[in-house]
Parts: sequence; C-alpha cells; structure tokens
Amino acid sequence: MTDALFIVSQEGYWGEECVEPLTTLSEAGVDCDVATPSGDPPVIDERSVDPENVGEETAEHVREVHETDERLNDPTALADVDPAEYDAVVFPGGHGTEWDVNQDRHARSALRTAVEAGDSKALVVCHAVGLLAFTRDADGDFLVAGRSVTGFPNDWEDGIVDERDLMPDGRKLPYWVEDEVKAAGADWDAELDADTSVRVDGDLITGRGPGSSHEAALTLLDELGVDR
Repeated sequence: MTDALFIVSQEGYWGEECVEPLTTLSEAGVDCDVATPSGDPPVIDERSVDPENVGEETAEHVREVHETDERLNDPTALADVDPAEYDAVVFPGGHGTEWDVNQDRHARSALRTAVEAGDSKALVVCHAVGLLAFTRDADGDFLVAGRSVTGFPNDWEDGIVDERDLMPDGRKLPYWVEDEVKAAGADWDAELDADTSVRVDGDLITGRGPGSSHEAALTLLDELGVDR
C-alpha cells in the first residue's frame, strides 16, 4: 500500500488544492492521512468555496469534502507524525500556510525527509511553496537552491493584496512566495503563459495554484509508480 501524508493549514487552506489531490490519490488506492500543526481541524479559506470565485460545481464539491471527510475533521498533530513512514508528503496551499505550515519546524522536517530520504516524494502547491524558502538540507544549505520549481507568482499576488500587503480579510501578508523562494536560490518559473504549471526536480514536485492541482496530483501518482 502506498501512503501519503497531507499537512494542511489551520489558518486558511485553499480548498481545491487540498481536496483535488486528496480525492485523486484516494481514488487511485493511496492511503492518505491528514495532519495539522496543532492537531485541530484545518480551516478552509472561504474564498475557495465562494461560487463567484471558483464556480458552483467546485465550491459545492470542495465544501462537501471539507465538511464530511473524516481525515480532515479529525487530523493528527504534526509533531506526533513520523513523515519517514510515508511514501509522499503533500502540502496544499492557501494564503494561510504563510502563518502556520510554512513557519512550522515539523513541516520543514517533513519536507526535508521526503526530499532527501531517497525513497519518498514531496508535493508542494501554491503558497505552501513558501515553505521551501525556510527549509535547510542536511548540510545546512537551502533545500530549494538550484532546484526547478513553480508556485504562486507575484503577478497573481499583486491582484489580491493592497499596496500595504493587506489581504481582503485585513491580515497583512508577511511575504510574497516568489520573492522568498527565489532569494533561497530556486530556479523559479511559474509559466504564466501556460494553463497549468507543475515542475518535477528529483523527489520534489511543485504546483503553481488551484488550476494545477489535478495535474500535480497525477504527476505525483506517476512519480510514485501508482496506476491511475
């Protein structure tokens, strides 16, 4: 049995970026667990279930999974999980990750374990790609240095936050993902002219945003050697 650990934000995860990989992997026979920084249920970004933002079909499906999936409603505390026991670790995005997952030392350890262990994979999507800017490898260097990645681009962020970097809900965004990940030495390309953007560099898979979630999940299945 192939196993995957989803590390999900309690400060606002983007629905499609979690639900799409979670359901896609589960339907392919992957055994998926969910963890959050404290063990409390993850919180969804309400914008990601607003039909005016994402469409009625996506909003309805995502909200139903968020409210009814036992794994999302009864997660494990991240500190109590051993990432080495999993074949893959998945980091769904959402602005909320900037306030918890991306700053969590256990999340950084999980990412490092998945990418450096040699027999596992990491899938990091959208704002969760910011985690790469804070994760060091076993030698103390930035894990992302020299790696080919995609993620939530500045061009998109500019249309969400105001001139003071305030979010629509009034919270101040602490950093922009593209800036920090590039500063850590990544080979960044969000492929803004493409409908989707998924990049693979060794055991690290990154996805640009919601519209790339399905392709990212399929890519992870391919990298794991799981039939789909």
